[in-house]
Amino acid sequence: MTHVPHQLAEDFPEHKARIAELRQSDAHFARLVEQYSEVNAEIHRMETDVTPTDDATQTQKRRTRAALKDEIYAALTRVAG
Repeated sequence: MTHVPHQLAEDFPEHKARIAELRQSDAHFARLVEQYSEVNAEIHRMETDVTPTDDATQTQKRRTRAALKDEIYAALTRVAG
């Protein structure tokens, strides 16, 4: 299979350890990461015409991915308190 862009560890290399830590310790974060990975893989299949679709569907999936990434980034940068 080809390389899937927008992997979290590549997009947030400075948070690689924190991603691994939170995936183990925070069930909500782990679900967000799983959802992000699924949507990201869907987008990749759409962009490479493995699963052809219309532009509106691709746009909606990209918005979903962006929202998930924003939530993940917020969790990564949240100071434990």
